[in-house]
Amino acid sequence: MIPRLKELYQKEIQLALKDQFGLKNIYMGPKIEKIVLNMGLGLDGNDAKILKSCEEDLSKITGQKPVITKFKKSVANFKTRKGSNAGLKVTLRKNKMYEFLDRLVNIALPRIKDFRGLSSDGFDKFGNYTFGVKEHIIFPEVSFDRADKVRGLDIVIVISSRNKEQSFALLEKLNFPFIKKGDN
Repeated sequence: MIPRLKELYQKEIQLALKDQFGLKNIYMGPKIEKIVLNMGLGLDGNDAKILKSCEEDLSKITGQKPVITKFKKSVANFKTRKGSNAGLKVTLRKNKMYEFLDRLVNIALPRIKDFRGLSSDGFDKFGNYTFGVKEHIIFPEVSFDRADKVRGLDIVIVISSRNKEQSFALLEKLNFPFIKKGDN
């Protein structure tokens, strides 16, 4: 079964973006390639119990088992050792990516306390969008009572586009709640 957001993208959004930017065909337009979720644990990465609970939470959120990331260098000021656990990461592609985006935009982001919208400053020069979420418990899959500590998530949306404007237009058509210019 095709995810709802993917079907919307293929039937309506691709054509709208082609017309908006004057492209020759729909395949020249921006497209989401993958979504990467990262949860840094810092000193808690060495505790097996905390690592396991965070791994379970992230796998419930994404529907995929996360990979444990390791520190590449030892830094005394940060109390890190080379090769010890730094955090967790998940890369979503294809249908799982569109299902996650749908849940993120329509369910999780509106559940953030005092949410006014996402900043449009999160685009890099290649058109990828990055933003952070301070509480991983905004996702309904994670039980608020079972979570030992509220943790943050970094979400990177990798977009194949020519510039920031095309990426912004794509995410806007996918109903991303960006802060409008002039709103405070």
